[in-house]
Formats: sequence, C-alpha cells, structure tokens
Amino acid sequence: MTIDELTDAGMAQMTDDEIRGFLSSQHVGVLALPTDGAPSMRPLSFWYDGDHGLYFLYILGDSSRKALLSDEAAAARFLVYRAEALFNWRSVLLTGTIDAVPETERAALDAKTASQRRPDLFKQALDTAETALYRFDITEWTGVEHLGLPAGFEEPTSTD
Repeated sequence: MTIDELTDAGMAQMTDDEIRGFLSSQHVGVLALPTDGAPSMRPLSFWYDGDHGLYFLYILGDSSRKALLSDEAAAARFLVYRAEALFNWRSVLLTGTIDAVPETERAALDAKTASQRRPDLFKQALDTAETALYRFDITEWTGVEHLGLPAGFEEPTSTD
C-alpha cells in the first residue's frame, strides 16, 4: 500500500506534540546503527528528556559492539512503536546523532535515567558491570498512527 492508500484507510500523521507525548509514555524502541553491511539493530530501553534527546544506558562488558558502532556513527535511527490492536497503533521514527555522555555530565542525568524501564537481568548487571550513558540527539522525526476502524469497517448506525 502507498502512503496515500494508508491515509485513505485511516492512518494519520502525528503532530509534534503527539510525538512528544508518545515518546514520553514509551520506554522501549529499536536502535539502528550503520555498519559496513546491513544496519545493526538493537532493542533498547530509553528515557526521553521531553525535548529532542533520548538516553540509553549501555552495559559494556569486555567489549561492546553497540558502543563501538555508536561511537563511529555519523547518524543513527531509533524506532518506537506500539501496536495495541490491528486498527490501533502508533509508530515514531527518529533520525539523529548518538554520542557517549561525558562523565562530568553523567551524575546529573543518572537520577533521571534511573526511572527508565529495564529488564531485570540488566538491573542486576548494573551492580557489577561497567556502563556508559549515550545520548541520541533527535534531528528529525516523523510519526504515524491509526486509531480506530478504517472506512468500511464501522458498525452500521441504527435508523430507529
């Protein structure tokens, strides 16, 4: 289907305020980083600052391909989506840059990012593993949503 056909079926572009609200209510997305071949994609927990920044906490271990690719990336993409039902979903695609947060700035952000949802396994690793905080600076965003039944699927109205 083309964008026009999807729009005719009920899909709508999200406004900037709707995108901000959506990002504020979500906690997981997929980060895409460039490589020599296909992009490297990773599901990540995130914290949105309410403006144009996302924060990711990386658990580094002995080596981290994700950190290496992030450090080398000139640009990255992040997809946040929620599908509640076939005809009720939202999707926001972000483009931007990603950089490690300097240690001098990290302490001020740790309390804010601590509220992000993380799998239990990662919470346990935080006590013993080396971590790094990364900021994704959003340079472009687009969001689409479909909230309700498309034309032709509505319940017939009663003429009583």
